[in-house]
Amino acid sequence: MPKHIMIVEDESITQQCLKDMLVYYAVETIECYDNAEDAFSALKSSRCEMILMDINIKGSTDGIQFARKILQCKPLPIIFISAHSDEVTIQEALELSPYGFITKPFSVSHLAQTLEAAYTKSLLQEKKDVQEDDLLRIDTHYAYSKSLKKLYKDDQEIKLSSKHIKLIDILCRNIDHTVDTAILRSEIWGNSDKAESILRTLVYSLRKQLPDLPLVSYSKVGYAMKRA
Repeated sequence: MPKHIMIVEDESITQQCLKDMLVYYAVETIECYDNAEDAFSALKSSRCEMILMDINIKGSTDGIQFARKILQCKPLPIIFISAHSDEVTIQEALELSPYGFITKPFSVSHLAQTLEAAYTKSLLQEKKDVQEDDLLRIDTHYAYSKSLKKLYKDDQEIKLSSKHIKLIDILCRNIDHTVDTAILRSEIWGNSDKAESILRTLVYSLRKQLPDLPLVSYSKVGYAMKRA
């Protein structure tokens, strides 16, 4: 279960019912609002991990419109709640790819199952997003994992020396930008006074092993990894 949930519901009885259920399931923080304006203002400093959103709320902005506004700012998992189950309403809500849809009246078990499924889905999505952010796609063949410090070609890990990996790591973290030779020597060997020839030898051996790697040389300046 998520530990911090926001309820946006304008029926006080339903709002209290939801709050009691969440307390039973040990949710630590439960914020309740009956309109989009107050809820959106609270989100700026909230620890909210999930939103239970009634489609019909107070004010000129309904739950679907409000959800669309939230998702433009942050990818929070949203579960819609509605007394209406007409096809048009459901279709409009589904266009926002919600993490669940609860129809009133609902049971404690249904709410719990929906929350658990939604939270699991959100954690998996978060993990996927982190992985995608970590994996730097250089071109159609090469990719580099910044956390694992591994280079892949066509999804297969390439075995490289520690010095080659250091070189690739620096260039990939400065992708599309030229890195000065002095900086490279300092980062790789811990000494910028090393002769430039040692760096050229390292680059030469890497190119010999991976001739199609888009590693570009700039004479008397430095090197860059260029994305295709």
